[in-house]
Amino acid sequence: MPYFDAASAAPLHPVAREALLAALDEGWADPARLYREGRRARLLLDAAREAAADAVGCRPDELTFTPSGTHAVHSGMFGVLAARRRVGRRLVHSAVEHSSVLHAAEVHAAAGGTVTEVPVDRTGRVAQAPVADVLGGDTALVCLQSANHEVGTEQPVQEVAARCREAGVPLLVDAAQSVPWGPVPGAWSVLTASAHKWGGPPGVGLLVVRKGTRFAPQGPLDERESGRSPGFGNLPAVVAAAAALRALRAAAESGPDEAARLRGLVERIRAGVPELVPDVEVVGDPVRRLPHLVTFSCLYVDGEALLHELDRAGFSVSSGSSCTSSTLTPSHVLRAMGVLSEGNVRVSLPYGTEAAEVERFLTVLPEAVRSVRERFGVPAQEPARSAAGAGEPAAEPAAAGLVLDTLGRRCPVPVIELAKVIGEVPLGATVTVLSDDAAARQDIPAWCAMREQEYVGEEPAERGAAYVVRRRV
Repeated sequence: MPYFDAASAAPLHPVAREALLAALDEGWADPARLYREGRRARLLLDAAREAAADAVGCRPDELTFTPSGTHAVHSGMFGVLAARRRVGRRLVHSAVEHSSVLHAAEVHAAAGGTVTEVPVDRTGRVAQAPVADVLGGDTALVCLQSANHEVGTEQPVQEVAARCREAGVPLLVDAAQSVPWGPVPGAWSVLTASAHKWGGPPGVGLLVVRKGTRFAPQGPLDERESGRSPGFGNLPAVVAAAAALRALRAAAESGPDEAARLRGLVERIRAGVPELVPDVEVVGDPVRRLPHLVTFSCLYVDGEALLHELDRAGFSVSSGSSCTSSTLTPSHVLRAMGVLSEGNVRVSLPYGTEAAEVERFLTVLPEAVRSVRERFGVPAQEPARSAAGAGEPAAEPAAAGLVLDTLGRRCPVPVIELAKVIGEVPLGATVTVLSDDAAARQDIPAWCAMREQEYVGEEPAERGAAYVVRRRV
């Protein structure tokens, strides 16, 4: 069964498996002890730290192993913020950061700090100028991921790091998605990563604090990991994580370019999906992106239903659609980009993915989308309706056009019903969609852009909101 969700967790690397089993026999003792078993464990820990530091591009004494990537992010953020409290309490981050950064920002704001969110363009990339504009005064820390976890867009880390250095503001880089593909360039101050993204075991994170960066670890401290990650660490998992990362670097330097090969497979998906499936928006930067990840959204499709269809066909993929989350709100990444969220599919290929698997995915996908659309009553085309059908939201004539009541209906129903009735109003007239689904705020404007209709705007309503669309074609 092809596993296409490496951005969530990559399969355990064979080298990591071997190292883990060996370390369970050799690395079970306390590396802080001076007897033979402790010394052996210490040698394993030091070797793992050196290997990970070499792969990341830092000094071994700058690198700390943590219980997870999220733990590394939180420790890194609060350690820098605490150390720079006298400078200021402003935290700056992009609108598409990982939830671990956003959750830490919420805690910082609740404690009296200031948070500034930098917007992104439709590709998910931040511009340097807005970041530079907030670097003075009371800014204590800037957080910027090296590449986005949902759409694969790479951020201008090197350029932003240079601006931060000029302003004397530290930059924390969440490199969870990019570390498997090489060191992060630039004069960043703090870096975090997570082993299960590169084929290491779960439960191992990396926190790198470069020399000269003011840092004050928070919470109770002990003598382990320079006081930045207290407690007895999972040494066998650490050894396995470092072994996998070292193996990836060695393979990249000595063998065929796996990143280039996977990039070619992703290009096949990026080009093939719009040709094979109608009404699809491929999102993310087409050039400056991770080599293994592609994301697209399908009009008139329930994300959860599509994932189930693909799972039954033998493909494991992910989604940022609101229908696939417990909050029933679209992904904050897709929302910040202003792109379509319904029917969203993220494909992230692990190392070793075969071209035949990608071709079979492209064969299966059109039927999976067609099946879901048929289940929701989407017509092959979008003809005008003369009257509302049984069991469908009622469309009532109004002086300005139609009022379409989709209250209580979840994605993608409001957009489907809008598409069905748009032909009932004259050119220049409007359709007002009443909806209490959070995804409508994002997907109705996105549908208008795809259909060359005019999105007039959002108006208050007794329940939910009223989204006004003017017919242009």
